[in-house]
Amino acid sequence: MLESLAMVPESFTLPDSMLRLLISTGLLILAIIILRTLTARFIRRNVTSSELRGRLLVNFRNGFLLLGILGLALIWGDQIRSLALSIVAIAVAFVVATKELILCVSGAILKSGAGSFNLGDRIQVKDFRGDVIDQTLLATTILEVGPGKTGHQRTGRMIVVPNALFVSEPVINESFTDHWDFHVFTVPFKREDDWHAAQKALLDAANRHCEPYLEAVRKHMNKVGVLRGLEVPSVDPRVTIQAPVASEIHLTVRLPAKSGQRSYIEQSILSEVFADTDFSSKKPRPSDDEKEEKNKQDD
Repeated sequence: MLESLAMVPESFTLPDSMLRLLISTGLLILAIIILRTLTARFIRRNVTSSELRGRLLVNFRNGFLLLGILGLALIWGDQIRSLALSIVAIAVAFVVATKELILCVSGAILKSGAGSFNLGDRIQVKDFRGDVIDQTLLATTILEVGPGKTGHQRTGRMIVVPNALFVSEPVINESFTDHWDFHVFTVPFKREDDWHAAQKALLDAANRHCEPYLEAVRKHMNKVGVLRGLEVPSVDPRVTIQAPVASEIHLTVRLPAKSGQRSYIEQSILSEVFADTDFSSKKPRPSDDEKEEKNKQDD
């Protein structure tokens, strides 16, 4: 016992500024208590109406309470200001230190609220593309699909994408419907090649491969159009022509395909079309001497 008492300081003194604040607070509370007591006694003695007396007692009680709060705020204003600044500084430091985590949580809330994708959907965000296999509050895990943005083969790599990307980057969902998708692939040709025959061959092959399920796709797309209020696009296979550069012709094939079988049907069509047919130009290219001779004749 004596040892514990020896550990207590012999004299405990408060700073003068803190002592003044405590004395001012005590005097304020004492003054408010005295004024409230005197006011309540005066009202009970001089107000005969019970309804008015009760209303005055409540109003004066609330008034004195507000007066006390304002007085305490004036007395302790500097200390409250210092405390508020400290709290703000701590909050700012916390936000800066955990900014990425906060963005990840915000991204999770955003993608869940917007319904951007679900497990099993094939998505692309920034340069990452693959099938979603897991979602958490901080990250989304996908199995990479490639090569590039047009391939549909699993690369065997797993990518963990932080949810912060969903706040600042658009998400492309390639699994718009649950059962059937539209698949697009491009076949390039030189302008002198027989791309007319290739266009017909690609369209015939696409029609043959899609014919068994074309009616089922049409019914499904009509149902999706009614549910989402969209104009239903044509589901028939088509081959369109594009000329990205002056010396090339690109044939773009668009056809309906079952989810998960886009790569299979693409490879089947290409194998069938190019197995026994060569669409390249058979005209021999002129040599440099022939070009020079032709230029002399033109001159």
